[in-house]
Parts: sequence; structure tokens; C-alpha cells
Amino acid sequence: MTSSTTRTRTEVTPRLGLLVREVEHVVRRGLPPDRTAHLVGERLAPHLGAGDLLTDQQCEGDPARYRQHVLHAEEDGGFSIVALVWLPGQHTSIHDHVSWCVTGVHAGREHERRFELVPGSHTARLVRTRDVVNAQGAVCGFAPPGDIHRVWNGGPEKAISLHIYGADITRLGSSVRRVYHQPVDEN
Repeated sequence: MTSSTTRTRTEVTPRLGLLVREVEHVVRRGLPPDRTAHLVGERLAPHLGAGDLLTDQQCEGDPARYRQHVLHAEEDGGFSIVALVWLPGQHTSIHDHVSWCVTGVHAGREHERRFELVPGSHTARLVRTRDVVNAQGAVCGFAPPGDIHRVWNGGPEKAISLHIYGADITRLGSSVRRVYHQPVDEN
């Protein structure tokens, strides 16, 4: 299932503007990707769940697929902030990313299944390594390689998460580097 994307610039609330400035400060330090993701996660956490972070429009879903609202893309391509809105049952494909990424759950619960790509004699296969349910306020950050996962809303209510990527996804078209179709070992 692919997402629908709102590419028009949306309103920047004062709280979102503060988050953008905090992320700019971290990214400009030029630290390694895993350290950058950790520090960006620390900046994101206090804003999650705040009623003044997103507008009503930025919380709207799409009945056909999860919806991505681009909230900010840094002019120099250094990072992007998006809100993903998940209605019950909506999910991503199994994928990895083009850059470091930080996710934080703003509302609801987001389910995630992580995988490792294991080489085989004839073909590689994906092995499930961990299942996680992230509740409102949960933050995680990661950097390639080793960021293969699938995300979905397994609950009965809408879920909203903020994703901060170390790239301008408005230029790239997506944060996804690769979609995986290998056999999956679910054990």
C-alpha cells in the first residue's frame, strides 16, 4: 500500500516552527547519522501529543491509504518533517530508508515489525527480528543500514506519527530507498 501525499506547503504552527529550529540546530552540527538521529529524537519527544503542534488539516487521513503531510523541507536538503496519518489497518510495504530517520507517535499507536536481510545460497531472505508497538509519545531513531521494517496501524482508532528524515523527500519523492519482496522468515 502506498501513501497519499499532501505536497502543498501547510501552515506552520508556532510549536512546529520551534521544532524546525531545534532540528536545524542539531543537523547543522554535522554529526554522524546515528548520533544525529538520537539528538533529533530528543528534540521531537517533548512536542508529541501537544494539541498545538499540528493543524486539523495536518491530522486528516485518507480512507484509501495512509496519508503523508509534508510539514517542512529544509531548503538545503538537510532534513524533512512529515506527519503520517494512519487509519485502522493501513500499512507500509517492507522497506528501508535513504537517510537517518526519527519517528515519534503523536496520537494513537503505531505497530512496527523490524527485519534483517540474511544472505542465502541462492537468494536472500528477510528474518523478523522484533515487533514493537509504539504508543503516543514513543520515539525511535535509526540510520541505514539495518533499518528494514514495516509499519501499520493495528488499532481501532486513527494514529498520527511525525517522521523526520535526513533528506529532502519533496525532491526525492519518498523517504524509501528500497522495497523488499524477498521471502520472509516469520519465526
